[in-house]
Amino acid sequence: MATVAVVAHRARPEALVLARQAIEWLEARDHEVRIPEDDARTDDLRRLGWPPAKLTADLDLAVSLGGDGTMLHTVDLVAGSGVPVLGVNVGHLGYLTQVEPGGLAGALERFMAGDYRVEDRMTLEVEVTRLRGADVCVCLNEAVLEKMVSGHTIRLAATFNAGERRFTTYTADGLIVSTATGSTAYNLSARGPILSPCQRAIVVTPVSPHGLFDRSLVLGADESVRLEVLEGRPAALVLDGRDHGVLAPGDSVLCRAGGADAHFVTFGEHDFHEILRAKFGLGR
Repeated sequence: MATVAVVAHRARPEALVLARQAIEWLEARDHEVRIPEDDARTDDLRRLGWPPAKLTADLDLAVSLGGDGTMLHTVDLVAGSGVPVLGVNVGHLGYLTQVEPGGLAGALERFMAGDYRVEDRMTLEVEVTRLRGADVCVCLNEAVLEKMVSGHTIRLAATFNAGERRFTTYTADGLIVSTATGSTAYNLSARGPILSPCQRAIVVTPVSPHGLFDRSLVLGADESVRLEVLEGRPAALVLDGRDHGVLAPGDSVLCRAGGADAHFVTFGEHDFHEILRAKFGLGR
């Protein structure tokens, strides 16, 4: 029997209904079901609640019920454990999800039968250095340094590959450092390039830069970028859409490929170009 974690978008009634259906389906077949402790608040679900630190122990699968934001949250919950994630689209765009709600039972059947593939996605390791110390975080889509006050900019010094020579200074509303998976997120909105998610690369894209150099840069997976906040104004650090505090002048982030990939459950060929065509309503 398998052990499965179910992670649902708390604010979407359809996702919560689908979560209960998934729990019933799994338990009827004697599979163990786990729910993140913060999500197991009702009396009938409290028995399934697990603290984040123990959630992934001997876990076989994590099911994400929501949109891309829920997928990012689920990937974060199982980060570094090697547990694959099955994404069910109960959102709007659903770049990261694999099946629609009506296909959940069939997808679980196929997973239990071993009829699936695992697609590896490069993650981004972000080392944050502040005056008070350093910490390391891992994200799937992107790290963003952005302005905190409307009508103003921030200044960031960019250095590549642990070199001592500064590449350039960006004066901009912000700067996005994304993976190939994240290239269809904020990076796309800032007119950055779209990369196939199978690529192992890092994309650096300025947001509304004040200067002649306004192009994105695509780095290899063995390269890194260090961004230091320069004098003037602090910058907000956002990782996969989650606030990670404020960086003062002199603070920095070092972004490089993560040491462990994220793993997505897929069925058959995952046609990224067809997904793009459908999401953007492109004609044939």
